[in-house]
Amino acid sequence: MSPISTTLRRTGTALALATAGVLAASGAAFAHVTVHPESYAKGATDGLLSFRVPNEEDTASTTKVQIFLPTDHPLLGVLVTPQAGWTAKATTVKLKKPVKTDDGTITDTVSEITWTGGRIRHGEFQDFQVAFGQLPDDVDQLTFKTLQTYSDGKVARWIEQPQKGEEEPESPAPVLALTAKGSGEEPGSSATGASGSDSDSDSDSSSNSSSNSNSDSGSGSAEAKSTASADSSDSTARALGTAGLIVGVLGLIAAAFAVVRVRSTRS
Repeated sequence: MSPISTTLRRTGTALALATAGVLAASGAAFAHVTVHPESYAKGATDGLLSFRVPNEEDTASTTKVQIFLPTDHPLLGVLVTPQAGWTAKATTVKLKKPVKTDDGTITDTVSEITWTGGRIRHGEFQDFQVAFGQLPDDVDQLTFKTLQTYSDGKVARWIEQPQKGEEEPESPAPVLALTAKGSGEEPGSSATGASGSDSDSDSDSSSNSSSNSNSDSGSGSAEAKSTASADSSDSTARALGTAGLIVGVLGLIAAAFAVVRVRSTRS
């Protein structure tokens, strides 16, 4: 085999491995379990969290999803949205420190939600929705460790907590950021504004009912648009990043073959 052929073969093999690595890395970025929206106002009430679970296995389906809710800073009034094809089971525990609310003292909370019975196949994802009555107001973020079980018995453990200023871990847990009240950036803040408008009018009860209904509808629409926009921006950024990596690898391939061609011409 000629030196040129050997060089071409080695160069092609090295760049093929590099391309595979780039594609694997970009695929892993899309495979993480995430929570949406990514942030809420501290102490927000009557909200909804959506846990997005993609299937990252080529030959197995996701058959079980377990999400663990924090109990040191508990979510109050947790309810599970029915999911077609899936059966949900919520586990409750006694709180070490009861939480006092306007409706009384809360002594227990949901610590784990398990979904079984359904399937998430390769190339698909499933959103699991959880409603809450109130978020804690004494912490900056909530971590939801998650276990994802596949039909072949493999378990993906999304339990690593990302640290500020460090690279994302290999198996990060979904994290919900909690921001200062009244920041106006989170879904919870719009709900606060809607409830605050109830005291602005002293008209008759039917007028109040109509006004509150319109306010809630507008708030919900704004929240949905905000969440959709955030999801879209995140997906677009990841797609552009992946495309950039692929273009870079292709550029290296073209440059390598150009160098080999020049050497061949000179010889």
